Amino acid sequence: MSNKMIIEKQLQAVEILKEKNIDMWLTFVRETGNIKDPMMEMIVGTGATWHSAFIITKDGDTTAIIGSLEEANMKTVGTFKNIVPYLKSIKEDLIKTLEKYDPKTIAINYSRNSSLADGLTHGVYLELIELLKDTPYKDRLVSSEEIVAALRGRKSSSEVNLIKEAIKETLIIFDQVTKFLEAGKTEKDVADFVKSQVKEKGFEMAWDEEHCPAVFTGPDSAGAHSGPTGRAIEKGHVINMDFGIKLNGYCSDLQRTWYVLRDGETEPPAEVSRGFQVIVDSIQMASDAIKPGKKGWEIDEIARNYIVENGYEEYPHGLGHQVGRVAHDGGALLGPRWERYGNIPYLEIEENNIFTIEPRLPIKDHGIATIEEIIVVTKDGCEYLSNPQKEIYLIKS
Repeated sequence: MSNKMIIEKQLQAVEILKEKNIDMWLTFVRETGNIKDPMMEMIVGTGATWHSAFIITKDGDTTAIIGSLEEANMKTVGTFKNIVPYLKSIKEDLIKTLEKYDPKTIAINYSRNSSLADGLTHGVYLELIELLKDTPYKDRLVSSEEIVAALRGRKSSSEVNLIKEAIKETLIIFDQVTKFLEAGKTEKDVADFVKSQVKEKGFEMAWDEEHCPAVFTGPDSAGAHSGPTGRAIEKGHVINMDFGIKLNGYCSDLQRTWYVLRDGETEPPAEVSRGFQVIVDSIQMASDAIKPGKKGWEIDEIARNYIVENGYEEYPHGLGHQVGRVAHDGGALLGPRWERYGNIPYLEIEENNIFTIEPRLPIKDHGIATIEEIIVVTKDGCEYLSNPQKEIYLIKS
């Protein structure tokens, strides 16, 4: 991430602190080469070895308290106004800095609901409490979850453009996959082809290569987060692929569905066309309902109910997640009110959030129909960033 964009996100964080009435955001870390706080790339731009504190205040000041050997690097990175190096212990400089600003609320990097705001390990948390035990600040700590959700979720125009570029390149690879698919090839063959295209173009995978891309052909295929297998594509199979790239630090995450025509067929069987159309319609209904202020569960419920009302089982996951520097980004989720999702389906959708919409349903004896599109939330609705798949792609025998 460029220094310019890091400063842009820091300035955005200041406005969020004011909005949330939080005086200070303190990201406390250690040995980030081993355990990396998810926010370091976005708000710092480098790592840290010793206990380090990266501070942003609602007045717009930024301070990095770091080990002395990292002072030169921090100055070169140039993302923090004040750099405070220490030699033997961070304690004195950390307390002095807190006393200087005397924050009444200090958001630190832990969360019960969001992994993106939960970079503070239990051991480092205990160390922070020990450092602050004789100060009033130990009782002023709150979760940074709301700050992180807003900062990662509210995409700038620069971020939107970078995600658009990743989507564009991903769809080009999907087009190449359409030409590559044929009966007899395996899920692994398809995945290896995609990986070769990604490598040739110099992109990164948007998530772990073990299941990026995820390829599924035919009925009774592996679960949604499983990697490709040696199962061969057959005539009459529905095939779907879940795939994304990381380009210039930002991700795509899309899914497309194909049908392999049987001998003599010129179009899919009625049950395949019907199942696919239910997916298309559910995505359109969800996107029509999205606007700032809506809760994620309300949007999920629209698509989920429509699929069930049409006689299919409900999909075993949320309708959509946010996309950004990682494939699963931001705060609010378009998801059901299940305990496993905590509070995130109850969060409000905001303008400039970027979401996937990805329902799925099984088509008996054929496979799984699913599409994953990406939208950006606008002032009064949403816009597609991906070119929506409206018809199932056909693979000729």
